[in-house]
Parts: sequence; structure tokens; C-alpha cells
Amino acid sequence: MTFSIVARDPDTGAFGVATATAGPMVGALVPHGLAGTGAVATQAMTNPYIALDALAALEEAEASLALAAALEGDEDRQRRQAIVVDRQGRTSGWTGEQCEGAAGHVLNDNVAVAGNMLTDDAVLDAVMTGFGAPAGHFGRALYNGLASGARAGGDKRGLGSAALKVFGTEAYPALDLRIDWSADPIGDLEALLALAMDGNYADFFAQVPRRG
Repeated sequence: MTFSIVARDPDTGAFGVATATAGPMVGALVPHGLAGTGAVATQAMTNPYIALDALAALEEAEASLALAAALEGDEDRQRRQAIVVDRQGRTSGWTGEQCEGAAGHVLNDNVAVAGNMLTDDAVLDAVMTGFGAPAGHFGRALYNGLASGARAGGDKRGLGSAALKVFGTEAYPALDLRIDWSADPIGDLEALLALAMDGNYADFFAQVPRRG
């Protein structure tokens, strides 16, 4: 029902998640992250505790061990899907055998993508390719990956919501963008990203207190 990307920026150490689905409010439960620790997307028959438990485990464990520990206590893990990136850029993924439709994940250094109920497996490769294209900004790279996946077919039911989060050096996100319900969530997400990166809001955000 969803396709997502999690990534670490090797230049800054920031983490990010971008995700889209046919249903509403994908940003409420799918994307998770913690500055200095990692990022997780949890989807299919979503269990947000997989992400929360994996992030807690990432304080001391690498990505694959953290995800395994998070999944261990979930009796319905065959219906779940999750991807993780840790502070060293190591990635891990899980696609349960009962995830519906075209479903799978792809892992590279510093980036992982996953999807279920996709038009076909080419969506995952498209997300990877889009993310890897020159972007000039980590948030833009995440958006490019998501948009590339949407152009390749995305969720076979269409798209209704999208979200993008970046976790930098602060306890609060550097970017926290959500399109909760729209006929064009990818286009609306791009417009919101532009507002966040330039203009009055960007000037305001630059003045928010920092401790990192």
C-alpha cells in the first residue's frame, strides 16, 4: 500500500524518510527518525512500534540487529514491512511473506527503499535512481526519489498522501512535511518543500533555537 525511502546523508550525518501511499495521512505512522541515531519506515499492515523499538535499539546496535529485535516480538511480522538506516549508513529491511501485491525492498549503503502493492518491482529501482541523481540538498534528493517512484507507477491504487522528514543535529526535525490528503500529493509535497527551503518560512526557521 506504500513505498518509502530511508537514507543517511554521508556529508552531514542527517537522516531522512520520504513516503507515499494511496490512503490518507501516511506521515502519521510510517516515517520515523532520531537525530544522531537513524531512520525507519514501517508500513504494509503498519506497526509503528517496529520503528520505535528499532530506533531505541539503534542506540547500541547496528541496523540489522535493531530491526531483528524490533520484529521479534511481533506475531504478525509476516504482514509487516520495514527499512532501517543507522548512523554508520548500514541498512536493513524486512518484507513479510504476507505483504500484498508486488512487494520488496532494496538495500544500499546509506539508503534503503521498500514498497508493497506496487505496480511492479521497477518502482523500487526508480526510487533508488531518483534519489541518486544530483540534487544539491538532502531533502530534495529524498523528494526526487519519491517522485521518481511515483512516475514509475508507485502504489497500484494511485496516491492520496505523502510525507518527507529530515532529522539533522537537533531534537526536532529539520524538515517535517506532510500532505495528508490530496489528488496530487507528490506535486503538493514539492510545493511545500520549496516553501520550507526558501523564502519567509526558511528565514523564520533559521532563527529557531539550536542546541546540536
